[in-house]
Amino acid sequence: MIKKLFIGLIFFLTVLLSSSFTQSGKSWAERMADSEMVRFPQSWMLDFSSKPKWGYCQGLVCQAMLDVWKETGNRKYYLYAKSYADTMINPDGSIKSYQLDEYNIDQVNPGKFLFDLYKETNDNKYLTAINTLREQMRSHPRTSEGGFWHKKRYPWQMWLDGLYMGTPFLAQYAKEFNDTALFTDVVNQIVLIDRHNKDSKTGLYYHGWDEKHVQNWANPQTGQSPCFWGRSIGWYAMAMVDVLEFLPQNHPGRKDVIQILNGLFLALEKYKDKQTGLWYQVTDQGGRKGNYIEATCSAMYIYAYAKAANNGWVDKKYFSLAQKAFKNYIKYLIRVEPDKTVAIKNCCAVAGLSEDRPGTYEYYISEKVRDNDPKATGPFIMAALELKK
Repeated sequence: MIKKLFIGLIFFLTVLLSSSFTQSGKSWAERMADSEMVRFPQSWMLDFSSKPKWGYCQGLVCQAMLDVWKETGNRKYYLYAKSYADTMINPDGSIKSYQLDEYNIDQVNPGKFLFDLYKETNDNKYLTAINTLREQMRSHPRTSEGGFWHKKRYPWQMWLDGLYMGTPFLAQYAKEFNDTALFTDVVNQIVLIDRHNKDSKTGLYYHGWDEKHVQNWANPQTGQSPCFWGRSIGWYAMAMVDVLEFLPQNHPGRKDVIQILNGLFLALEKYKDKQTGLWYQVTDQGGRKGNYIEATCSAMYIYAYAKAANNGWVDKKYFSLAQKAFKNYIKYLIRVEPDKTVAIKNCCAVAGLSEDRPGTYEYYISEKVRDNDPKATGPFIMAALELKK
């Protein structure tokens, strides 16, 4: 009897859960957020983790969940994100698995969604964690011009990825705690990437730059890495639109950030795929053998386009372009599973620059491709929300 009741309960929960994906009026943001919660019942499992860790991917999706909560008022999204913070942050505010002296800028990104949790709960453990991450960036190693190293173990290197990991958090911190001098530091990071990582011919940005020009992947003359990697450019685009959300209207560097953003968008329009309207793993090598339409960068660009257009930082045409790209994203990259969850195909799992990761074309197309990478699902949710505004 007990066994039958248990089986009946499981069946009821399965039907109830499946039905949530077929209700009329569900937005793509909600459908993807619900799907992530099915795939990863505990929020620490995001990024396919086998044990809890303080990670930028978890932070990215948790921020997207909070965005859905704000849009819909449905607290299940809030509670899902909060559960990650409560798993990883001790009552005294210390962060599990985090080491400040590693000076890994990736570790700062999860701090962004803590601002909302602190406002909602007034729990000082979130504030302590926020301040811990701020302290890291006070002493974080820098280039001679003040640019943040990507990690302590990657000396004298600025990567596009790092701009998203660090600058939106710092910009929000500056606004929340009236640390006005910090805004200038944030703008300087964006300007330095534009100065050192940009290719003047294409208008695109190289993944990394080595100030000392000594890394095996670095051009001996420029210090730049060899290729334009789609997701790294996506990180840079998202960093700028998220920073602009907090940067004061009268800040003298604001016009520089907007100018850089407009230039990047012009370049991206030149290199999108003509058939799908989406973008490639190696941005400027569309059609080359092994290259493919890549889901994480495409979601990031759509989000950046829509948010920038919504706020008047770029021409309104980019909102229409984002709408078209999103429609094609659904057509070419989204798969509806038998249980009615939605999946994203063609996600590059990871890529970087090091002795065994030389940043070449052959390297980028050889990295693992998987479904439902959080670096796609998070930006997809954010893009869907922006396109509803």
